[in-house]
Amino acid sequence: MEMLSAYTLPAPTFDQSLTLVGRGTPMGELLRRYWHPVALSSDATRTPRIVTALGERLVLFRDGEGRAGLLHERCAHRGTSLYYGKVDDRGIRCCYHGWLFDVDGKCLEQPCEPAGGARTAARVRQPGYPVQELYGLIFAYMGPPERMPLLPRYDVLEELAPGEFIEADDTSLGSGGPAIVPCNWLQHFENVMDPFHVPILHGSFSGNQFVAQMALMPEVVFEETERGIQSIQARDLGEGQLHRRITEAVLPTVRAVANPRAESVGSCSLLGWVLPIDDTSFRIYSAGRVAEPGALARIRSHFNGKLWHELTEEEHRELPGDYEAQVGQGAITAHSEEHLVTSDKGIGMLRRLYRRQVERVAAGGDPIGTRFGDADALVRLSAGTAIVAADRAA
Repeated sequence: MEMLSAYTLPAPTFDQSLTLVGRGTPMGELLRRYWHPVALSSDATRTPRIVTALGERLVLFRDGEGRAGLLHERCAHRGTSLYYGKVDDRGIRCCYHGWLFDVDGKCLEQPCEPAGGARTAARVRQPGYPVQELYGLIFAYMGPPERMPLLPRYDVLEELAPGEFIEADDTSLGSGGPAIVPCNWLQHFENVMDPFHVPILHGSFSGNQFVAQMALMPEVVFEETERGIQSIQARDLGEGQLHRRITEAVLPTVRAVANPRAESVGSCSLLGWVLPIDDTSFRIYSAGRVAEPGALARIRSHFNGKLWHELTEEEHRELPGDYEAQVGQGAITAHSEEHLVTSDKGIGMLRRLYRRQVERVAAGGDPIGTRFGDADALVRLSAGTAIVAADRAA
């Protein structure tokens, strides 16, 4: 058969409606209808910190009364960055003319104006976003105020065993690489619905990174849920036993993936939120049930006994992981050049679900998983692992 010449390839394109996250884009507007973690709680201090989320540069701080604030970076007065401001008991003060804003963006003082701005300060509001703290993370809602949903809570992080507590992490657990990953967020998130790569990438190319049963090729059923898409994986252990594993991609960007390195069975104990920083970079904030401090850091991916950042360039080539497989697709993968097959069913289902939610929001509706008013904010998940008899795979 004659080789297909790359010279004849048309210019590659990507699906902008699924990948771009700025305000006014289809996916950007969908993502803004949910809460997103933008920092660890410990990141909010009296030292201003730049946070970039969904393509927007913001300033995070904590005032003297312990309240966290997330404000637009440019001061409402003359546009100077509030990153250079100073935080006091009541809010953050701009370095240029001393205007003071509280965590809600109210202007409290204008030192250069008569009577410190007693007559004029109240007319000015510094734009920003509401925040809430949960699981050691700071969550922000960046959408239309009148459509703000409840901040979800998750049963796997609420129902703790004796001696357990919640630990948060910002090192991109699950990406296999550095904290900030230089490619589009969807290239990573749809990987959650790709269980077939596990025995190839993680069980062969990079050496078996997980427990032995994870190197087995699974039989998989994909299902849509009220939360997103889940995969039910069955791996034949022999002697009439199956290793059953349920993984969930929960909208908007929550990874519910049981620890693949653990011999034990049970519910998922770790959640990861994929935060699109902008169109071509993301990071993952995680929270998990642990019994001792530092437990999350110890489950980071190892390659031949080394952490990702300890590998040489040659070792990265010889031992590729999720980071190489996903960043290797380019800053934003060329969807026009894909050839999806039956094992990509979960990815196709996830993309179709996103498209339906984009259309729902554009039509004035609320996307799946959002709850309001007096509704119960607790989300119950199915993710986890179990050893079952072969006749109980489903």
